Amino acid sequence: MKFLVIVLSALLACGSAEVDSRFPGLRTEKPILDGRIVGGSTTTIASYPYQCLPCSTMKFLVIVLSALLACGSAEVDSRFPGLRTEKPILDGRIVGGSTTTIASYPYQLSLRYGGSHICGASIISANWALSAAHCIVGSASTLTLRAGSTYSNSGGTIHQVSQATRHASYSSSTLDYDIAVLRVSSAFSLGSNIQVVSMETGTVAAGTNAVVSGWGTTSEGGSASTTLRQVTVPVVSDSSCSSSYAAYGGITARMICAGYTSGGRDACQGDSGGPLVANGRLIGVVSWGVGCARAGFPGVYAKVSNLRSWVSTQTGV
Repeated sequence: MKFLVIVLSALLACGSAEVDSRFPGLRTEKPILDGRIVGGSTTTIASYPYQCLPCSTMKFLVIVLSALLACGSAEVDSRFPGLRTEKPILDGRIVGGSTTTIASYPYQLSLRYGGSHICGASIISANWALSAAHCIVGSASTLTLRAGSTYSNSGGTIHQVSQATRHASYSSSTLDYDIAVLRVSSAFSLGSNIQVVSMETGTVAAGTNAVVSGWGTTSEGGSASTTLRQVTVPVVSDSSCSSSYAAYGGITARMICAGYTSGGRDACQGDSGGPLVANGRLIGVVSWGVGCARAGFPGVYAKVSNLRSWVSTQTGV
């Protein structure tokens, strides 16, 4: 991530002054000449390797890198505090768990951006999937879902996303209301490896065992796994979890926590947006946390029961 910040800094230094109104601190006060040459002749970059890219290309790269930063570590770079979330995002690694198959978790989906796995998601009907709001990057046309496969990079069926809707109250700084629904252009063909998961509507008691599944690295800072993994973690009381994250403002009523006080087992990078299931019902959506499986910091999930009415309004499910 720090490499991307350095690259982004270099690109911004070469680009247009009007980069994006969302990042006023990353533009110059005076307009930069955009370098159009009147007269003269064409040439190649080999003759002028120090030449910066055109402004239109620059703006595209800035948008892409901004999206990458949004999906990455919260510890981006202290020089750019405006380009990080206030709360560290879990990116989907399953730590301390084991490999499994899609037959055991047939509701599990791989959310893909530009053909690459970026997050998890869950099937909630033949036409709809549920994921985290912070996983929604780009437009719906750039997103697909892989269903029915144990592997994030092969098998199963690919479904184009036709509509992606974040909760209107989602906050990228607090990660409150971190939930989104995705409609697919072609319905999921339900079967043994592709099934709907029911959503929790009631209260889940602290200590209840839940299972989180997904693809990602198996250790903090490790390499990603392309094989589906799972781990069992106990639900943590709201008061205990809020105390653990007091330095981050605690948790809200739209969050639920699960994990061990001693650490060792958790969701982490690559699993954002993925399912937390207890007693056969979806109770949480992987959202954020400090590191991966660190002692004293349980994983934090969007609380499905307290967001259930919004999901129903958006999808009819």
